Formats: sequence, structure tokens, C-alpha cells
Amino acid sequence: MNKTLLCAFVLTLLSYNASAQFNENPLINLENFDKQPLHWGYFLGINQYDFKFDYRAYDNQESLRDVQVNKSIGFNVGLIGDLRLNDYMNLRLEPGLYYTQRDLYFPGFYNPDGSFDDVDGLRQVKSTYIHVPLLLKVGTKRMGNIKPYIVGGLSTSMNLGSNESSREDNREGKFRMKKQAYYYEIGFGIDFYLYYFKFSPSIRGVFALTDELKPDDNPASPWTGNIENMYSRAIFINLTFE
Repeated sequence: MNKTLLCAFVLTLLSYNASAQFNENPLINLENFDKQPLHWGYFLGINQYDFKFDYRAYDNQESLRDVQVNKSIGFNVGLIGDLRLNDYMNLRLEPGLYYTQRDLYFPGFYNPDGSFDDVDGLRQVKSTYIHVPLLLKVGTKRMGNIKPYIVGGLSTSMNLGSNESSREDNREGKFRMKKQAYYYEIGFGIDFYLYYFKFSPSIRGVFALTDELKPDDNPASPWTGNIENMYSRAIFINLTFE
């Protein structure tokens, strides 16, 4: 994940928290907001997806087999449904659309002049996920107009750009993934109670539980032949409005 984005996120939360603590008697906004049994909202955010590869064991090929991943920043948008369990815990459903791109550089593809072959060795993996997490949000006692929390749970996603059903594979320039995947998620954030709504920046790590690779038809494929499993992992930074 881009370290600059992460540092900016943490510094923003700390500075806001510090300024709030100096105000001994803040005006309490949305005093009864958390007493609602059910409420709705939406979120906007950014993401950065990566891949984790498990490789098949081959002798003397440790330096040749690694696939390099070039990550980029993607965009998130979605809805929130929040069910109150008690004063400190909420059950949340956050379906959303997640757009991302990862560039994969496969080893062993070179032009006659020794330069890397971008035609055969590079695959641009563009993904649009319908991502649906079911999360447990556990907060502290409200402190004025702020309330820190942690969040975690399980999720599933449908990759609309997976190419799983395609008859073409990397031989024809098409990288294939499985359409459905499952994950676990964990993160933290802070609720800010503003005059008209609740605003919550949060950051989450997302880790796939299931293999997402649809291998090439040829078991000895130079692209997928040495890959045992492939898992997505990601960081989400979301801004929620409730």
C-alpha cells in the first residue's frame, strides 16, 4: 500500500482526535444517533489490490519463477446497512463496487535484444468486483463527538472481469481468474458525529481465503504452469456517511 496515503490517514485521525480532547465541553451532535435499531449510509474510497502467489516446487528455479505485480490505486463506492446489537457492537452489510488494475510481469519472456517482451510477458488484469462483506463493528464508549472502533468479518466478491468462462488463455493474451472468491477482513476507524450526519474514515486489510487462478489449458504453460495458488489481498480506505 502507498505509505504516503497510510501516513496521511493516520495523521488526520490523530490530529482530529487531539483537537477534540482539548475541548472539554463539546456540543454533542446526533446525541441519539446510535440508539437507532437500523440505519443506512454510503461510502466512497480507494483501494490497492495485490496478489500473493504459492508456487510449485522446482529445483534450482527459485530466482526464475516469481511473478512481479505492479499495483495501482482503485476506486470504491457502495451502500451501508447497519444493525444495532448493543451500545458497543453493530452488524454491518457493506455491498459495493470496487475497480482496480494489477499488472503482472511473468519471468522468462525476452526479446532478441535482451529487453523484456511486453507482449507475451505482461498481463494487465483489470477487475471490477461486486464486493459484499458482513462485518462486526466494535466501538468504544462515545467520547464527545468521536468514537473509535475496530471492524472485522467475512466477505465474498464476484469479479465481473474474471474471464473464467473464456476459451482463450494466456496463449491468446487472456489472463483468467475465477469469478467468485471469499475473504476475511479486519480494520479500524473513527466515527465523527457532525451536525447533520456521522462521518467515518476507516482502513481495512482484506485477504482472500480461496484460490482465484484459472490456470491455462496447457499444464506446462510458461504463465501459470508453476503457480499452485493465487490469492488477492488488498487495503481499503473508505469514507462513510451515515
